[in-house]
Amino acid sequence: MLHLIKYRFICTIRDRVSMFWSMVFPLMLVTVFFFAFSNIGKGNLDTIPVAVVNEENSEEADMFCDFLKELEKDDSKMVKIEELSEEKAVKKLKENEVFGVFYAKETPTLTVASQGIEESVLQSLLDSYNRNAETMRTVAKEHPQGISSAAQALSDYKEIVTETAIDGKSVSGVMQYYLALIAMACLYGCFLGFTTAIELQANLSSLAIRRSITPTHRLKLVFADLLVTFVVHFINLMILLVYMQFVLKIDLGGNTGGTILVCAIGALIGVAMGIFVGSCGTKREGLKIGIMLAVSMICCFLAGLMQAQVKNIVEQYCPVINRINPAALITDALYCMSVYNNPQRYARDLIILAVLAVACGLGAFLMVRRERYDSI
Repeated sequence: MLHLIKYRFICTIRDRVSMFWSMVFPLMLVTVFFFAFSNIGKGNLDTIPVAVVNEENSEEADMFCDFLKELEKDDSKMVKIEELSEEKAVKKLKENEVFGVFYAKETPTLTVASQGIEESVLQSLLDSYNRNAETMRTVAKEHPQGISSAAQALSDYKEIVTETAIDGKSVSGVMQYYLALIAMACLYGCFLGFTTAIELQANLSSLAIRRSITPTHRLKLVFADLLVTFVVHFINLMILLVYMQFVLKIDLGGNTGGTILVCAIGALIGVAMGIFVGSCGTKREGLKIGIMLAVSMICCFLAGLMQAQVKNIVEQYCPVINRINPAALITDALYCMSVYNNPQRYARDLIILAVLAVACGLGAFLMVRRERYDSI
């Protein structure tokens, strides 16, 4: 038995094409992701210089100028204002010395020269002020007795949205892509499983012909191949995790044991899927590889590898797909480990993955167990 494992291991690691897709390609892709996403969410918004043009001497205009001055004095120092004439303000705007020009009047307005983060922030500030001013006018007109309470409530206004962590863990906007990439790496074990299936069928491989005429029991051959293929792909995934956590410094959460368990079952489902496809009839090898690759990439796309919101859209309109999509299940289980603590959902994902792996393995066994050859 040991010599079967030894030579199957040698054959597997020498299969350059399968090893490239199952180990090298995920490492290359996660490196590309790292350099593409490394600066997202790390930049700090500097103080935004703006010009203010006081077009009319009115109480409303003065109130708006006071509002901007309060923002300038705030600890966050969101804006830096400069009161100018309209001619000078427009000139500075054209020369990119300010990001916008506020016009202080009964209903304040904003003029910008381009679209960007700073301009969006300024527009949000203006919209917020106008909404609050309209609220005060409505209260003064319909419930004048509550004007003091309304003014106090608006003066205490800080932020509508506050960024918080779940269970003390930080949430990155690009985490979904990394988790979906790990799911893709798990499914790419199908290339190793496919090669194993081909080399067990004498009508598809010259190596399988030689193996079929040996006195070794077929069950031993199958078990040795499955064991080695699974172990090799699991090692590939461990290399990927080590590279992500210790080389690229990507935080995948503190539950290392749970993450490893997900990868183990993910390796199993990937290998089982490849064996199932490789055992399906006598179709051309190229056609089977195309089907296998298409299924893997569709599953990864629906799990959010190309666009993170796809998985949420599927969950909203057709959640059953996320319950049978192995890539979505792997991503969801990893998300439980990296972001929030939900052992019931984590266990559910792993159980479904295990059932899918057993189903693929059983289907492959039923297709090849009665195969006989007229001549070898």
